[in-house]
Amino acid sequence: MSNSDPKHEVVSRSQWLAARRQLWLHEKAFTHQRDELSAARQALPWVKLEHDYRFHGPEGEVDLAALFGGRSQLLLYHFMFVEGWSEGCPGCSFLADHFDGANLHLAHHDVALVAVSQAPYPEFQAFRRRMGWQFPWYSSHGSSFNRDFAVSVATDGSEQYNYEPYQGDESELPGLSAFYRAADGQLYHTYSTYARGLDILVGAYNFLDLAPLGRNEGGTMDWVRHHDRYEQQPGKPHCCHD
Repeated sequence: MSNSDPKHEVVSRSQWLAARRQLWLHEKAFTHQRDELSAARQALPWVKLEHDYRFHGPEGEVDLAALFGGRSQLLLYHFMFVEGWSEGCPGCSFLADHFDGANLHLAHHDVALVAVSQAPYPEFQAFRRRMGWQFPWYSSHGSSFNRDFAVSVATDGSEQYNYEPYQGDESELPGLSAFYRAADGQLYHTYSTYARGLDILVGAYNFLDLAPLGRNEGGTMDWVRHHDRYEQQPGKPHCCHD
């Protein structure tokens, strides 16, 4: 992109209002479609969990039920941080920057929000402190959890990611899974989403979608950095206008 202002039609206020009203009609239709989609998501059948998954956290080894924190609903983000890494995926970190604010409210609505990574628990503690995050973050190291929920995958097309054969070059990928804990303690898997299905979790993208230039990126999240890696003075995105 160039440094010049984008070429855009400039009209009178009355012409703008007419165009804005047409867009408003599309926005209202989209809102209703989104409500219908959410209802269909919540109407999905559930899968009874039979496997006793084990995780590692600040209190030592725990089971999946412990991740609910006494609540009946669990949103679990599959955070890309594998054994041997010194920092987490920038895209996952961008998304995780939204968790603590959300958790202030979710905790009062019977919903727990946690992250789970494949790396051993001690390996992401320095990065967590660096980022200043407070949300619960557990390790699934040594279990089949990441593979069972399709975020640890083979790169030869023999396994699926985002509900289709995967032929990318990364064997660890992001996702979000939802679970329900019944009154009798039985756990159920209710939903999982991956790739662009995670966009809804990124509040910053919703703000950008309202900005004059939108997301203004050459590729998904190609401008995103760990929040302590941006230039000191806020400016133009790294990917744009150069």
